[in-house]
Amino acid sequence: MYDKITQKDVQRMLDEIEHRKLVIRKEAIKDVQEARAHGDLSENFEYKAAKQFKNQNESRIRYLERMIKTAKIISEDSNDDEVGLNDKVTFYLPEDDTEETLKIVTTVRSNATKGRISIDSPLGKAMLRHKVDDKVSVKVNESYSYDVIIRKIEKLEDDMTDELLKH
Repeated sequence: MYDKITQKDVQRMLDEIEHRKLVIRKEAIKDVQEARAHGDLSENFEYKAAKQFKNQNESRIRYLERMIKTAKIISEDSNDDEVGLNDKVTFYLPEDDTEETLKIVTTVRSNATKGRISIDSPLGKAMLRHKVDDKVSVKVNESYSYDVIIRKIEKLEDDMTDELLKH
């Protein structure tokens, strides 16, 4: 399965890769060299920590490059009156008599604890392209579904401050 990302996500990843290659990589190599100069490597914690940091940086670069290579690029466009990517949606849950607000995001940016759900989640999928006052059935699995009523759609600029792919 491919991760779905937008062109803005790709650009952010490319920016992070460039920063990691041009800035962090140089710092990491310098730290390893300085720690190596302190002598006995078998008991040199600074050397081990510097090597670990350097390896984590290289791993992150490979991860981002692989993500870009294998991801499916999707459009952020949606009509002004319907739920789309990066929109904040307020909806009513009749079953619980509660109202919630969530932001619909790509799979790599989802974080339920921060109120961001994926367009591939049952709720995100169900609400896409629906309008205010639409009653939407959310199918969780073969034996369970529930309804929500869309109350408000806020079109937001992609705020670029969302944490992308943090792990």
